[in-house]
Amino acid sequence: MKLIPESYNMAEYLKELEVVNYSHSIIQNKKKDLFNEEQTEIEKVKTAFEFVRDEISHSWDIQGSIVTCQASDVLRVKEGICYAKANLLAAILRAEGIPTGFCYQKLMIFDTPEKGYSLHALNGVFLSSVNRWIRVDGRGNKPGVQAEFSLEEEKLAFSVKEEFGEEDYPNIFPKPNLKTITTLQAYTNVIEMYKNHLPDTL
Repeated sequence: MKLIPESYNMAEYLKELEVVNYSHSIIQNKKKDLFNEEQTEIEKVKTAFEFVRDEISHSWDIQGSIVTCQASDVLRVKEGICYAKANLLAAILRAEGIPTGFCYQKLMIFDTPEKGYSLHALNGVFLSSVNRWIRVDGRGNKPGVQAEFSLEEEKLAFSVKEEFGEEDYPNIFPKPNLKTITTLQAYTNVIEMYKNHLPDTL
């Protein structure tokens, strides 16, 4: 699939946002932890992706109790759903000057269309060393879900089943979808939110 940036101004993908608050000390300290001057751009992106994927728990997987949204809170609490984890990965990479955006899929929230759909968030990252965008999915691996960093064939958490009404959107947005952020900010019970209140359209 050909990825489509919403903006061709790379500065849009480096901006600090309320939920991508990368000047916060906890983000800056984590950036120093993760990166060093010897690393290539590609190594930095892989390192940040794997940190968010593996070290920040997906709230549904752990049946968590806290709804996180702002990147600094996601890092502090070390949990979040995909929307929150995408905010954190964007913050870490933007802090390092690596353009990072937001991408979405429409997926069945559970195992059948009758149980409804939800938007799933992942990240688009521009690699200047290869002059193109790639997508990475820091949702978190578990049995049946195996996302990896890949420069060639995408290895995302979910393959879209179009026959069941799922969609893979090619867009790379500079800002997270407003519906996703509004949802995170409106609820305090993460399980209730996840089961019943996630947006299902862009």
